[in-house]
Formats: sequence, structure tokens, C-alpha cells
Amino acid sequence: MYLITGVAGFIGMHFAEKMLNQNHKVIGIDNLNDYYDSGLKKNRIKLLKKFKNFKFIKADLKKSDTYKYINKSKISHIVHLAGQAGVRYSIKNPGAYVNDNIMAFVNLLEAFKDSKKLKCLVYASSSSVYGKSKEHFSKNYLLKPISMYAATKMCMELMSNVYLDLYKLKSIGIRFFTVYGPYGRPDMAYYKFCNQIKKNEIIKVFNKGKHKRSFTYIDDAINNLYLILKNSNKINTQKTPVLNIGNPNTVTLTKFISILEKKLFKKSKKKYLKRQPGDVLETKAIINFEKKKLKFLFKTELEEGINKFVNWHNKYHK
Repeated sequence: MYLITGVAGFIGMHFAEKMLNQNHKVIGIDNLNDYYDSGLKKNRIKLLKKFKNFKFIKADLKKSDTYKYINKSKISHIVHLAGQAGVRYSIKNPGAYVNDNIMAFVNLLEAFKDSKKLKCLVYASSSSVYGKSKEHFSKNYLLKPISMYAATKMCMELMSNVYLDLYKLKSIGIRFFTVYGPYGRPDMAYYKFCNQIKKNEIIKVFNKGKHKRSFTYIDDAINNLYLILKNSNKINTQKTPVLNIGNPNTVTLTKFISILEKKLFKKSKKKYLKRQPGDVLETKAIINFEKKKLKFLFKTELEEGINKFVNWHNKYHK
């Protein structure tokens, strides 16, 4: 049995669906907060409730008693995808990230420590931890986070290492790189741009569209996350405590917008602005270990992925 936190979130919902389609039993936890449209979150849960092997629990991960039932259940693996998202929001509301990302994770680690049945914890970190890195985004490179969001994710990685040293708890951090696709987060740029282009509204393009990202389609992210879970017993967390999940091909924001315009059959009205505080100039996923040892694959080309998102968006927002 698998416990997935943040199950009403973008990645959480898709990963739960993947596991349920593989006939696994899944318990999903989410607090259904209002950081963005809670209606979208409820619709994700509605989709998952079609599976008989799925159980949903609305709970606050910051409360330690949320995890009491773990010892009484048959949960063998936890996939921790809950947390407060958003780089810019973290600069204005740092306390929310300390509570939702750090305190919730401490409670989870404590529950793992006290459990006799849990075999592995896989948790979401972020490519944002690389921050001001001018080198390639190798897992061995010195981290230089430049937002509170990234700092809390880095803190989670450090806490995971502490619990590994103290209690030999096997946990694997996943640094996700700009995941996009159907049922995505409305606060992310590509989703906002799609809404605004359709409405003939001006889109704000920061850093003149020069940002580069390893845009990663949701199906590729989920399939590779599944490979990690499937092969977790083969991963030596003393040597490899974190893994990258990201398409190794980088694309500028300008290029992304041009493809989005093409799929929408509509030109956007752009307002070019300077770079925002906390924004990383470039992310590039280095996945040499992941490709060699875990057989990572990224099959979805950017045009195909954007087309799938636009088709979903058209149906969902009729």
C-alpha cells in the first residue's frame, strides 16, 4: 500500500492515477488549501475516486497526529508530494513555507522513524535548489538557492540526510524541473499565458523571455518517478540521496510562448519586464546516473506536450 501526500496537487494526482492503474492500493492525503483554485483540486480527487483502490483523507500535514495511523496501516512506501509551491509567493509569505514544507516534513520523518513497516520515503524537492548555479545542474554541485521556496526544499534534503545518518531511514529526494501538462497548476506561467492569450489579455514576459527551462511533460515525470519507486531498493541513498527528474533539453521562455501561440492559433500581446527577484535564469537537468541506472526516458517533445495541454485546457475551460 502506498501513501501519497499532496494527492490533490498536479503531480500528486497524476502519480496516484499511475499507481492505481497498476492496481496498487493508494491512500491520498491533502488539505485542499486555497493557494490556487480549490475547485480544480476537488476535480482531481473526483477523478481518483473512480478507482476502488483509492482512499482520500483530508488532513493537515503540519499536525503530527495526522501520521498516527501510519503504524496501524499496511503502508510500505510514502511519496511525499505535498508542500507550499511558488517561488514568488515565498518571498512575500516566507512563514507559509516554513510551516508547510519544513514542519510537515519533520512530522513525516518522525512517523517514518517510528514505523516498522515503511521501507522507503520518496519526496519532492525542486530544481530551484540550484539557484545561482553557473555550472551544469549536477547533483554534486554546490547549491545556491535564491528564494524561500528553494531554501525550504534544500532544508528538506538536509533533514533527510540527518535521519539517514541517525536512524538509517531510506529516503530519496526528487528535484523536479518545470513540470507542465493537463490538470496543471494555474499559478504557473504556461497556464496563465494560455488563459490570457485566449482572452486577448497582455502577458507579462520577464527577463525579456530569455529564461531557459528544462520543460518536462507530466507523463514523462510520472513514468520516471514510478521507475524510482520500483527500483528504490537498488538505489544507494548514502551515495545518491537525490535524483533529477527533468527533460535534459532546455528551451527559452520565448520559444515556449511561440509554440503555445501556434497551438492556440493566436498571437499574444506581450509586455516585456525585467527579471523578478527569486527567478533562476536557467535550469538544465543533468540525468546521466538516472538514464544509465534507472533507464529514464523523456519521450514527449515540447510541441506534443503543449498540444496535449491546450487540448485539455479547451475542454476543461469550455
